Amino acid sequence: MNKKGFTLIEIIVLIVMAGIIIPAIMVPFATGIRGSGKPEVVAKAMYFAHQRMEELMKYDYCNAALSVTGGFVAFTTGGEPNYTGLNNIAYVDDTFTASGSDVGYKMITVTVTDPQGSTYNVYSVVTKFQ
Repeated sequence: MNKKGFTLIEIIVLIVMAGIIIPAIMVPFATGIRGSGKPEVVAKAMYFAHQRMEELMKYDYCNAALSVTGGFVAFTTGGEPNYTGLNNIAYVDDTFTASGSDVGYKMITVTVTDPQGSTYNVYSVVTKFQ
């Protein structure tokens, strides 16, 4: 009886084991593939936020472009309709706490929301003092 090959039971055991092991391996792989685009989305959103902050930071404290808005104002994000941008300019004191009057500090907040709904914030403070 020198026959070579697999028995039917060995093949069935192999199929059952493969049915258990392959999904356990594929789930983390599929999750990684699904999330692989997120770094690009984050980089693009942060780019838009920093770009807007640079536009605002070029102005002096007293410039009309840095007038206190009393709320968030929408801005365009470089022709990308899936990203929404908001900026807010508010008076703050020397501890960066909201202030109702002008004490020489303005905080600029830029917020960008990506297509997946995540938000990214960039903050800066400008002063009247030189």
